[in-house]
Amino acid sequence: MKKIGLLSDTHSYLDERILHHLADCDEIWHAGDFGTAAVIEALEALAPLRGVYGNIDGQDVRRTQPLVQRFEVEGLHVLMTHIGGYPGHYSPAARPLVTHERPGLFISGHSHILKVMPDPKLHLLHLNPGAAGRHGFHTVRTLLRFEVEAGKVQQLQAVELGLRAG
Repeated sequence: MKKIGLLSDTHSYLDERILHHLADCDEIWHAGDFGTAAVIEALEALAPLRGVYGNIDGQDVRRTQPLVQRFEVEGLHVLMTHIGGYPGHYSPAARPLVTHERPGLFISGHSHILKVMPDPKLHLLHLNPGAAGRHGFHTVRTLLRFEVEAGKVQQLQAVELGLRAG
């Protein structure tokens, strides 16, 4: 069993609330728009990090983070990219990846909207942790915490980190 902290769209912003909720995680996953490499370094100091670069990320982030991550954790095939859409509305770049690779878990960010949605057609779970940073139109900063065991997401929690401006 692995405890996972999933966040996205930090846009160069980390605070004590984020760090507190990730402190006991076995791994941290970031679905893009880190903002700076300093965010990567701070997260890596807490736990092993898996991430993807987002549309606002510069070369400092793109040097270490791929556009798409494919990996397996505790028997669960995971596919992660920043701009992915969601079930029934996958982005043009993500649609062939999801339909060809058939992950059990598809993760994206970008929208700043927290979403947890099953895709019954492709037999997967889609997660978008919303935005943990302060830039964007969202009003509440969010992240997700969950466990992966025997190929399944369990104990899924949506964490509200406070108001975007506060």
